[in-house]
Amino acid sequence: MATAAITEQHLDPLLNVALVGYGFVGKVFHAPLIRRTPGLRLRCVVSSDAAKVHADHPDVRVVASAETAFADPAIDLVVIAAPNALHAPLAIAALGQGKHVVVDKPFTVTAEEARRVAEHARRAGRIASVFQNRRWDADFLALRRLLADGSLGEIAEFHSHFDRHRPAVAPRWRESGEPGSGLWYDLGPHLLDQAVQLFGMPDAVFADLARQRVGALADDYFHVLLRYRHLRVVLHAGSLVAGNGLRFAVHGSAGSFIKHGLDPQEAALRSGATPGQPGWGRDPQPGWLHPATAAGGSPAPATPLAAMAGTDGDYRRYYQAMHSAITAGRPPPVGIDEAVQLMELLEAGLLSAAQGREVACGAPAVTG
Repeated sequence: MATAAITEQHLDPLLNVALVGYGFVGKVFHAPLIRRTPGLRLRCVVSSDAAKVHADHPDVRVVASAETAFADPAIDLVVIAAPNALHAPLAIAALGQGKHVVVDKPFTVTAEEARRVAEHARRAGRIASVFQNRRWDADFLALRRLLADGSLGEIAEFHSHFDRHRPAVAPRWRESGEPGSGLWYDLGPHLLDQAVQLFGMPDAVFADLARQRVGALADDYFHVLLRYRHLRVVLHAGSLVAGNGLRFAVHGSAGSFIKHGLDPQEAALRSGATPGQPGWGRDPQPGWLHPATAAGGSPAPATPLAAMAGTDGDYRRYYQAMHSAITAGRPPPVGIDEAVQLMELLEAGLLSAAQGREVACGAPAVTG
């Protein structure tokens, strides 16, 4: 995976982008990243609140319907940041109009929907991809480097946490209980995708999903075990965690990597910072490498990893790769088969939690 800095220059050809949805994800993530990625132009936003869009982007056209945006012959790429249940129908409609498509995670609500989108993309001869931005987290890039150079030896355990303290259930669709809502569909795609990127597909999944908060309508906790031949991967997220802060704990034959704190890009985007400004994506709380010691030996000092070159995060690299895929025929940043595969893993987790048992990868999806 390339980690070089994005060059702030115009790239030809310039691609016109339509963004569908201007809620939190569209406003905070996609619009700023699109506008700061060379070679992309945010031409149109689909929203029922034109004033909200124009307050941030006065030069951007706002339309009330996705159909209007998809019918615009000037649009090259459609980015879908609408509620999860709309991902598949909107993606299929955009592909039907000859547009390339980026869908915010999760790609769809079911694996069957994902396969239908993939088939429509192949028929249209267009790229459909899912926005797995956390492949470009600073801590994940550092971890990939450690695994690639063998610093940790053979990995035995991988723990990935994304905990929050949000005790009140918010009145929003992500917590509504409708299909595609809940923490497993919100954060699960990030943690699953990172695990698969590092270790490939697991042999089996065992998932515990729960509603822990008073009044919760959707799962707000998950603890998921991915079983490999020797390796064990634990993915965990909770909504009532006030003081943990663990992000990664990776244990191998040659040492451990321990990381607390989240990649800074989401917080920066929430604050209105400009993507690509000096220091963008630099982790203020780097992880630590704990070398293994011989039996009976003195513990070796842990080493901070702040100085690792080429590991600053930058979510714009996803869009830079989309530009290259569309204009130069290079592989997309997340392939359609990867998108389908991840939906199959999400469904395996649902089936495991519903039946209280381990589910082999490739098992039938949840029905009913």
